Order: sequence, then structure tokens, then C-alpha cells
Amino acid sequence: MFGSGRAALTLRDSYRRDLREVKQITAVEYVRFHAIFHDEIGVYDEDTQGKPIYNFSYVDQVYDGLLENGVRPFVELSFMPKKLAASPVLHSFWYKPTVAPPKDYVKWDDLVTHFVRHLVDRYGIDEVSQWYFEVWNEPNIDFWVGEPKQATYFELYDHAARAIKAVNSRLRVGGPATAQAAWADVFIRHCAENQIPVDFVSSHVYGNDKSEDVFGTHETIPRNRMVCRAVGKVHEQIKSSPMPALPLVWSEFNASYMNEPDVTDSSYMGPWLADTIRQCDGLVNEMSFWTFSDVFEEQGVVKQPFYGGFGLMAAGGIPKPSYNAFRLLHQLGDERLDVASDSVLATRRKDGTMVIAAWNMVSPGAEGPPKEVTVVFRQKAPAQVDIYHVDPHHGDSRRAYQAMGSPQYPTQAQIRQLRAAAQLPPPEVHDLKNGSVTIQIPANGLVLLELRNER
Repeated sequence: MFGSGRAALTLRDSYRRDLREVKQITAVEYVRFHAIFHDEIGVYDEDTQGKPIYNFSYVDQVYDGLLENGVRPFVELSFMPKKLAASPVLHSFWYKPTVAPPKDYVKWDDLVTHFVRHLVDRYGIDEVSQWYFEVWNEPNIDFWVGEPKQATYFELYDHAARAIKAVNSRLRVGGPATAQAAWADVFIRHCAENQIPVDFVSSHVYGNDKSEDVFGTHETIPRNRMVCRAVGKVHEQIKSSPMPALPLVWSEFNASYMNEPDVTDSSYMGPWLADTIRQCDGLVNEMSFWTFSDVFEEQGVVKQPFYGGFGLMAAGGIPKPSYNAFRLLHQLGDERLDVASDSVLATRRKDGTMVIAAWNMVSPGAEGPPKEVTVVFRQKAPAQVDIYHVDPHHGDSRRAYQAMGSPQYPTQAQIRQLRAAAQLPPPEVHDLKNGSVTIQIPANGLVLLELRNER
């Protein structure tokens, strides 16, 4: 599952091209985005007597496009249509979503009902029952101005959840979609005590969130530890709740919520992603990386590639190191093997092939020494090992961009050069000696070792 900006962007050819490239390497199954109810999608209007008028023309194009590209929607019900809003409060995002509660909950119920019923009529209940419906986005911060925040969000959720289930009980609904791992425990308790439908719990956190906001403490939590600490917190809250079997969907995460080129555009993302997978494994049902593409406009129209965007693909359809990291990590096996290291993931595929990821993480933008890693096989050793690399010297398109002078508007020829620089070379092939192999991993390098008995 991946995140991706807002609904209107899904209509662009550049968005769909990036989605196809990411689908190729990750087999992504779901995509989430904001603002399906934004006025630019044209869902909601009112006539002169205040009677609702619905138009699902762009909604159909949005969801048709996802399904045609082999992914299903993770539907985020947001934001408020202006004519349905209780007040004209706009978020600071460039596309100015309205973040106020509805002026009339009967009309909100009616909007959700018509929207969901239309989806079921168009795509069929067997299809739409495999989607997710998440109510709103990050209501605990500035994406919601109801007062008091929590109580008014619960009211919004209750109405939406009941309306969705009234269309068909097979449909899945959840929340609270909070920033900073907030509200999950009280949200579950609210649903349990008031018999409100809930099929999953969702929340968000970023590597550079502060411990004060996530845990109410003053400790310093490193960027590579914050996400899984927060996931673990909500995981435990669900286990000790009145509904301990609820799935946990982490519907946004990344190493940074800011535009930091030395983080999200760099080779640092390879070790960071591998270490996050290592720590979060077993604590969460689904995790949605924010985002798969820099076709993205929260801060305005993209001014140049490699500005610290969240995506795996830079503007111009240029794969970043994070794209290559996902490419390698998706070659890991199905079974995780115990290993006494915090910088190694050892796995086995169903056919018996062992696949190992190892990394050397240093602070973003910092230099550091290479790390020597030796893998020793105590039982029958494989004959050979294929070694793949993602690091500042392998598959790092940002370094190539900097080497060409960081042009604000790369030419078509330069974009072809950058896409070529993003390609990973063929694996190195090593024979094992005495049942072991030793590799050097540069700073912020990720390697994948694929071990075979025969070639």
C-alpha cells in the first residue's frame, strides 16, 4: 500500500506512469490519497433551495484509473465540500481543502450514502468489499477544526461509519487516521461503548516526529526508531482494548514529514526502510509509505526534481534510491530467520532460496566508514551468492542530478541520463569460500544477497 497526494492527481498521465513503475517492482495492492470530496472533483453541489446535487463523473475516472492499473482504492473520506461546510476554514495546503465539520449531519450522511452506493452500483459489492473506507485525515491536528476536536471527529466518524454499513455490511470502515499515533485507545473504546462499526484502526507517524507529540515524553528518539516505536504503541493499545483482534493499518509513514533532500531523495532511505521493516514486522497488518510519486502539490507546483519530495519517483518519472530500495527489499523471502544483528534481515523463499538484506546506516547527509559484513553458513553452504547494491554509487539518481549541475528544468536528454543512472547494475557473483562471504557496505548502503546452491 502506498499514499499519493490528492484525488485529482490520479487523473494525470504522469501519476499513472509512476504508479505502473512502482507496481512493477512492489506488486502494490492499494493506493490512498486525500480529497475525494474536494470541490475540484465536483462531487457535491446544492441548488438554490439548498438541495444536494451529486456528480460522480470524476470519481469514476479516479477509481477506474486505479483499477485499470491493478490497484484498489484505500478510500479516505475527505475533505468537506465548501457548500456542506459549517465554516469556510481552509487548510494551508496549496490546493486549499476545507477542514470544517459539516453544517448539517443529515446532508453529510446523505453524501456518504450516495457516494458509497454509487461505488457499489458501479463496481459491484464483491469488488468494493475488498476496499477500505477511512474517515478523514489527521483530525487531531490542523486538518480538522471541529471543537472539541476529538468529540466532533467521533461524531463525524459515527455518522460516516453507520452510513457506509447501511449501504452494505460487508464494506470495511475505520479510523481515526490520526497523526502522531494519537487517539487509537479512546477511539476503540468509543466505538465499543457506543456500538459504532469499526473494521480496522489507522494512524500515522514520521521518523522526525517528536517524542513529546507521540509519547508525551522528552526523550530523544532517533529517526530510524520513531516509526516502529509508534506502531508498537498502537499495536499494544489494540491488544489491550475491548476489540483486541482489530487489524492495524498504518496509513502514512516516511522518514520525514518535511522536504529534506538528504533524507527522502538520498541513499539513506535504503537502510532506513530495511531497518523499519525489520523492527515493525509482526506489529502491523499493512503499512502505507507516503508516497509513491512526486506528482504531488501540497506545497505548490513542483519547482524542480529532488526537492525532498516524499515519493519513490522524482518529477519527470526518475526513480530515486528509495525506489531501488523497495525493488531489492521486495525480493526478500516469505519466512524470516533469526539473526543476531540490528542491520541484517535474513529470509527464505518458498523454494528454499535464502535472501539476506544488510545495510550500513549513518545520519542523513553525513559521511561514514564502510561496514564489513561476513555471512557464515554453519550447515551446508550454498555454492554462490548474487549481490545487489543500492548506495551513493549504485542506483542513486540524485547524485547524477547533482553532477550535472542540478538543473531546475532538466531537458529530455538529461531526464534520460538520470533514468539511466537510476538503473541497478547486474549483481556481482561471488563464490563462497569456507562457507562464508564477506562484503563491504559503504555509508548508507543497502545490499541484497541471494544465495543459490546451483546456477
